[in-house]
Amino acid sequence: MRLVARLMLRCMRWDPDPKGAYPLKSARCVVIVAPHTSNWDFVIGVLYRSALGLQKAHYLGKKELFNPWLGWFFRWLGGTPVDRHASQNMVEQVVQLFNRHNEYILALSPEGTRKKVDRLRTGFYQIAYQARVPIVMVALDFENRQVIFAEPFMPTGNMQKDFAHILSFFRPIKGKYPEQGLMHL
Repeated sequence: MRLVARLMLRCMRWDPDPKGAYPLKSARCVVIVAPHTSNWDFVIGVLYRSALGLQKAHYLGKKELFNPWLGWFFRWLGGTPVDRHASQNMVEQVVQLFNRHNEYILALSPEGTRKKVDRLRTGFYQIAYQARVPIVMVALDFENRQVIFAEPFMPTGNMQKDFAHILSFFRPIKGKYPEQGLMHL
């Protein structure tokens, strides 16, 4: 699959070799991928997951995607269904996933949507902080058709300071639809 994914990325004119701090040094981490402006982000992300051999990387997806017809496919790609409308303690549930596995990589969008946002969501941060795992920032740079990895960092508990660090990394990156990106934050 690695070779096929690399070939597909090349055919799409994406650089199959990531820039920055890759390879992942931690077998347990929260990977935040941004800016999330298009459904193509998922396709590009899954291709890089395969091209980089990150088969243990997982993601959370809305439960509607995991219907009887396509659910097997999304699970095969590392998906875990979640009910975004239920009043469950999702952070605690995901922290328990980290506690049960020696190797667990969870990829999330810090925006939580493809639409333009006024602020980042905090769930990814709480998960990493409570599970005591590093955060790895990964930018989907559509302008240069490449992914960029930042050095992992441990959340300090000072959310304002850590979010300033996160935004400084993502702000200049242009997604497929730059106007929906994070440049304004």
